[in-house]
Amino acid sequence: MITNKTGLVLSFSLVLGLQGCSPESAGPPSGPVWNVVDVQINLEDGFSVLLYHDMEGLSGQDDPNSFRYSEPEYLESGRDFLVADVNAVAAGLFDGGVTEVFIVDGHGSGNRSPDLDYDKLDPRIQPISREETFDAYTGLVDGSNYDAVGVVGMHAKTGSGGFASHTYTLGIGLELNGQSITETEFVALSWGRIGVPVIFASGDDKLQGDLQTMPWLKYARVKNATSASTADLLPLEEARKILTSQAKLAAESVLESKYLDLRLPVLGTVRVAPPADLALLENVPGIEYENNGVSFSAGSLMEFYDGARALIGVARQSYTGVLFENLRQHEDAGEIFPAYVDSLFLRWLDTESGDYTAPEPPSPPDDGRRHHGYN
Repeated sequence: MITNKTGLVLSFSLVLGLQGCSPESAGPPSGPVWNVVDVQINLEDGFSVLLYHDMEGLSGQDDPNSFRYSEPEYLESGRDFLVADVNAVAAGLFDGGVTEVFIVDGHGSGNRSPDLDYDKLDPRIQPISREETFDAYTGLVDGSNYDAVGVVGMHAKTGSGGFASHTYTLGIGLELNGQSITETEFVALSWGRIGVPVIFASGDDKLQGDLQTMPWLKYARVKNATSASTADLLPLEEARKILTSQAKLAAESVLESKYLDLRLPVLGTVRVAPPADLALLENVPGIEYENNGVSFSAGSLMEFYDGARALIGVARQSYTGVLFENLRQHEDAGEIFPAYVDSLFLRWLDTESGDYTAPEPPSPPDDGRRHHGYN
């Protein structure tokens, strides 16, 4: 998951209204963050697995532009890397006894069409889509019939030194009781709400290290990160054999897997790094701010998630600083910035005079498209 998430820029009133945001009530509970619980799975009526795909932890991939929809490398190589890895994983799952494999977008590239090339997708794999956008990480849990979950092409967490490492989006880190978590662990906690385990993951060596918290999980390491933008690749044939063999092993050993049960209440923290920033909240009364992070207590996983997304919306406001840096280098900067200041001034005057009407948000085109996740 990386960009184009909706509904994140929320008001300060929501952030300040986070329950338990005061220092007095936000002390971390003692003990482990989650309980590790044995699964109870009945496979007599079939074995169904849901796969999430991201795009930063793919085999053959050592160019960050390959997962960016705006860049030519996305079409030239990124989509081919993605569908090949998904097909390799699905082949292993089917070989291991899985009877149904579903796939959902966990990336959010901004592409109105699926990142997956359905023309090249194994026809046994069933893509998930809906009439409206949905949160793939949390919105598929209720009423599902999946026996297990896997993640393909994932990345390490913010600050881990992995290839394109991040958590949720640029410069964001998420912590539970002071323990930083990966998106894969969040997926496990989300599905752990109904006792469904995550049994497989693929990505680089740094993510493999991050996921020592889930020792039952079968992991396919397809590259070794050397920085956020470079990696040493395993040969493609070897990497995809590993994807298939580890997925097969994950399916065969599913009854030995575990699920994560979040211990509540929990102290949640959003801790950020450039280009994100939360420093503007440092001196707000009632906000527990430390080391560019804001903490709050939560009584459920979804309460943590909603609070974290509100804070991420605030942290992302600093992205405009990068925009202004670029605009200052523009040849028309002498005209752009005065026009910007004038627009702010006139917006204030019009609002005070009662002459300003906020424009209606654009309606999505009624083109009958299906949504495959955040896009």
